Amino acid sequence: MSWNQLYRLRSYLRSSLWIVPFIAIPLEFITARLLRDLDHWLGWSFLGFSAQGAEAMLQGLITATMSFVVFTFGSMLVAIQVASGQLTPRIIATTLLQDNVVRYSVGLFVFAFLFVVAAAGRMDTRVDQLAVLVSACLGIACIGTLLYLIDYAAKLLRPITILARVSRQGLAVIESVYPETSIGLDEPQSERETIGPPARTIYHQGASQVVLAIRVGTLLTKAEKSNGVIEFIPQVGDFVGVDEPLFNLYGGAAAIDERDLRAAIAFGPERTIEQDPTFAYRIVVDLALKALSPAINDPTTAVLAIDQLHRLLRAAGRRHLRTDEILDKSGNLRVVLRTPNWEDFVHLAFTEIRHCGANNIQIARRLRAVIENLMQTLPERRHPALQQELASLDGSIQTHFSNAEDLALARIPDSQGLGGHSGLRR
Repeated sequence: MSWNQLYRLRSYLRSSLWIVPFIAIPLEFITARLLRDLDHWLGWSFLGFSAQGAEAMLQGLITATMSFVVFTFGSMLVAIQVASGQLTPRIIATTLLQDNVVRYSVGLFVFAFLFVVAAAGRMDTRVDQLAVLVSACLGIACIGTLLYLIDYAAKLLRPITILARVSRQGLAVIESVYPETSIGLDEPQSERETIGPPARTIYHQGASQVVLAIRVGTLLTKAEKSNGVIEFIPQVGDFVGVDEPLFNLYGGAAAIDERDLRAAIAFGPERTIEQDPTFAYRIVVDLALKALSPAINDPTTAVLAIDQLHRLLRAAGRRHLRTDEILDKSGNLRVVLRTPNWEDFVHLAFTEIRHCGANNIQIARRLRAVIENLMQTLPERRHPALQQELASLDGSIQTHFSNAEDLALARIPDSQGLGGHSGLRR
């Protein structure tokens, strides 16, 4: 199995709710058999479960555990509908279906249901005392898990919980894509080395899909061995149609087997966060735009989203955002691979929110607070893009607020949006 197939398989397993409950099925078969043999070997009788009492308890547990399974899956369907309508559909695969608390809770319910059914089915005149005891303990554990799951799910669907979780994932991706922590290494992009026209172009085949991930090490190794240059034309997160250019090969790289190059690229139906540093920004911005829509009109939630964008921008601004060129140990250009630069992050974080929310004093003040804070805390070379955004914000505010007092209020930076220190003296 090639790397891209393994990557798609891992992504599917991470975002599938049914995997853990399915694993619980063979695990229950093994556990039930072992406990039955252990019970026969120990010959316990002091637990005192009678056949009639054990059967009544087991039947009650069967009903309860089955109800727990139905309730959990029903609640998940409702949660997915609510998340899609009120938040954004992009959190379903990245957050809801990958949540281990939900998956392992369902796995426990399935395990308990099958175990109790097996215990009831094997019971005749002789009662397996150990199996009945374990069934009772599983029933208590399921009740406790259900109560915890209800509380957990209610908190999971809060916007701040989703925003914070997506932001944590975004920070991890930024650190993996841009591993250099020394901002002194982050110099402005230089002119790309002139390498002439490509000797060969490889086009995308199969279904039109989104680039999910790239195995950069494989491309670098192939380019070094062939003494050539490999240019990957799209960017992670781009949609690539059939017969669109995928690779440009220069020099000796033209002789590389295209199957090896295709195996280093993973495609899928929608973007994922794993190697896409801007996708976390995209999700947070979408949540802010949904909150600013006239149908929802919740600017406070948009302010919470801007808080997380502030966190993500600070992280990106302190990293070494490498250029598109990847060199070998001898300093020779080997791979050309596009990655987002500082301007990309800034425009994505601010532009759409400014267009949709500059008429709201909360949003205008919070955006200004973010920009001014970043200009105070990040290196000077990060300032031009921020200054441009600040000028655009001033222009938008001037358009939306004709009242002089409102205009002055909207121009005050406020980390709470509206409610912090106003800066105005009466």
